[in-house]
Amino acid sequence: MTTVDTASNGRRYVTLPARPEPLRLAVEETAVVVVDMQNAYASPKGYLDLAGFDISGAKGAIDAIRETLVVARQAGLAVIFFQNGWDRDYVEAGTPQSPNWHKSNALKTMRKRPELQGQLLAKGGWDYALVDELTPQPGDIVVPKTRYSGFFNSQFDSILRARGIRNLVFCGIATNVCVESTLRDGFHLEYFGVMLEDATHQAGPEFLQKATVFNVETFFGWVSTTGDFRRAFAQAETSSSK
Repeated sequence: MTTVDTASNGRRYVTLPARPEPLRLAVEETAVVVVDMQNAYASPKGYLDLAGFDISGAKGAIDAIRETLVVARQAGLAVIFFQNGWDRDYVEAGTPQSPNWHKSNALKTMRKRPELQGQLLAKGGWDYALVDELTPQPGDIVVPKTRYSGFFNSQFDSILRARGIRNLVFCGIATNVCVESTLRDGFHLEYFGVMLEDATHQAGPEFLQKATVFNVETFFGWVSTTGDFRRAFAQAETSSSK
């Protein structure tokens, strides 16, 4: 059974079952990071769907993330949402001098299908919006980002440091792109990154999900599950209510 211990500094600690080994986390130093759970990535007729990617696993990720957020908020963890995209004129997306202009599948899809121009990942549009099932609650933080990694040209690092957050629990889409990119960058900035594998979904074949899980648990962080997270941090909720 997971237990909560309180250190002399007043911090509550839980031990999260994870691979390659369990990880002891201070509740007050931990945030759940929800990566790009937007219509673009998780809804039919969103950008990923229009670009030909299989989004059938998005529903399962949404359900797992919703469960995770209930526990996180009750335990007092910070909840941070990323929203990926650009201004309506796509200035933030870059020019042909930017590799993003060449590699972004949203931009490529709009160039291939001009009738979609201005619709994909444009701020203020349906595609850019977070899915209805995961609407941020009061106290949650929403961080816009313009590239795969949430650390690039954003306020994310400053937000974390201002709150003393060292541990990042990742969920969202796509496992092998924005989730992995942000977790990797966090590793190099001395953050402890955990990925909840059943609360993520890849862009592309299933082997990419397995590859990212391998990369994270072997090189860049830890891998856990929604169920283990719930059991660990539900104890923190019980402890904080006493």
